[in-house]
Amino acid sequence: MYDRQDLTFQLFDVAKLDHLLAHPRFDALDRSAIEGFLDAADHIAETAEPLAARLDETPPTYRDGKVDMLPEAQSAFDALREAGLIGGPLPETYGGLGLPETVHQALAFVLSAANIGLTAHGMLTLGAARLIESFGTTAQKEKYLPPLAEGRFTGTMCLSEPHAGSSLADITTKAIPQEDGSYKIIGRKMWISGGDHELSENIIHLLLAKIPGGPEGIKGISLFIVPKKRVDDEGGVGERNDVALAGLNHKMGYKGITNCALNFGENEACIGELVGEPHNGLRYMFQMMNEARVAVGLGAAALGQSGYQASLAYAKERPQGRHPDEKTPGSGQIPIIEHADIRRLLLAQKAAVEPALALGLFCAILLDRIELGEETAETDALLLDFLTPIAKSWPSEFCLEANKHAIQVLGGAGYTKDYPVERLYRDNRLNPIHEGTHGIQGQDLLGRKVTIKGGAAAQAFVAAVTADLKRPTDDKDIAAFQESLKQALDRFGQTTMAILGKTQEVGVRRMLSNATLYLDFTGHLVMAWMWLRICLAAEEVRRNEGDSDFLKGKVQAARYFFNRELPRTKGWAETLSSLEDSAFAMQADWF
Repeated sequence: MYDRQDLTFQLFDVAKLDHLLAHPRFDALDRSAIEGFLDAADHIAETAEPLAARLDETPPTYRDGKVDMLPEAQSAFDALREAGLIGGPLPETYGGLGLPETVHQALAFVLSAANIGLTAHGMLTLGAARLIESFGTTAQKEKYLPPLAEGRFTGTMCLSEPHAGSSLADITTKAIPQEDGSYKIIGRKMWISGGDHELSENIIHLLLAKIPGGPEGIKGISLFIVPKKRVDDEGGVGERNDVALAGLNHKMGYKGITNCALNFGENEACIGELVGEPHNGLRYMFQMMNEARVAVGLGAAALGQSGYQASLAYAKERPQGRHPDEKTPGSGQIPIIEHADIRRLLLAQKAAVEPALALGLFCAILLDRIELGEETAETDALLLDFLTPIAKSWPSEFCLEANKHAIQVLGGAGYTKDYPVERLYRDNRLNPIHEGTHGIQGQDLLGRKVTIKGGAAAQAFVAAVTADLKRPTDDKDIAAFQESLKQALDRFGQTTMAILGKTQEVGVRRMLSNATLYLDFTGHLVMAWMWLRICLAAEEVRRNEGDSDFLKGKVQAARYFFNRELPRTKGWAETLSSLEDSAFAMQADWF
């Protein structure tokens, strides 16, 4: 469930995809071709969406060392493969379609709105392939990229361990050098999405491990390709590679993809291939992690969109009650969308999910421009670096809030399995956790991104927002939005400088105890910026094609955000500027 009209508007009018398609690399693509890809995604989604509910009721199970999954999952995955939607952005030389990242993310949004678990297989596979493309040898690329692009192999990222979680410095999985240049892998990994299943012919694990004798902590981490089944030089699949499924984690949602505990080298027969240079594994892995973070945020927006569409449809059809000043006995009941508080709940959802989509597509456009080597590539890279923790975390937090509102619109019915909104909430609840928790993203933003390269990333952000503040408008509402956003941007600068200045006095620990609030504070500013971009695009369409309910809805949702959400940053700024210390000063024993 998603709004096709909104997605195409966001792609072509807000993100200006036509400008990207004008590049010679994409000369075979035009709007008609992109619409065709969206049609293909819609077709797959028609089957994948009802499957999501069935997988939720009958999730994968662990039986005789293998994963047992509903047979329909195989058919849906095969449809993804046959449409070429798994390796779409990979070069055609490796079996991909050479699609822009922006188009791929739009297709992923459609599929995630229908079935987030199924789509996650493709996201991880593409991330693994691009990691090998960036840092692998020529032989590794030729061996692994074609089957990954095709979806004949799927991919994972194996980072966490049972004792370490997000603390990667403490991983203990070992990679012991062998005489033939390979490595013997011994260790355990936990929370591995897509870690085992029978959907693909093979699974390629991108695994972090430490070579004995290397540096301590994160500086001693290396990256390895570890297939579930061994692969010969021609890409043929052979015997098992001593990678054992230790068990499945039983999740409250997101049940369309397994989450696994894996044992590597129980029989000391697990072989891995080093990617790149030794002890640089975490640096390499950050490419896949950052791509996954933007994808997670877009998936969260898609789940928020699904809940919004479901609750909107229900509100239009469900009769209940009467207006407070029209309670004539015997008069007919009105659809609940006529009640102001229901409209508030719907508007709150719309105000969250649409700018979240805009941000995901904006990040994808930046990535495309970087890969094309545009003149702005250096600044685009800084801006993308700054926005990544927000693109992951704001949708994960606030589109989850939108799913809560969707349940509320349906009332008691929303709390039952008769409607999808409770499942969508459970699915979305994972997104503030995986690929770096909400708190970790806050620490990344405030502890690193704000000060990186002497503040260059933050300056790139301020410059990008300022450019849109200067765009001309004849619309009084949009002009008011620009003024409100300018004040918020000034508040961001003042608050950030106050935090950095006070940190010298109180220390980095107290500063970072406010990092999550800083993430929300900055995220709200970014979403106001996205709403401004949406409204400026709507004004341009209105000027060329005339007004419509669709365009009026954009400005009204922006009004909601600017009037009810952006003002929250004023109180947050006061708290942040003082580096309020209630959480920092709390002692463990006082709980």
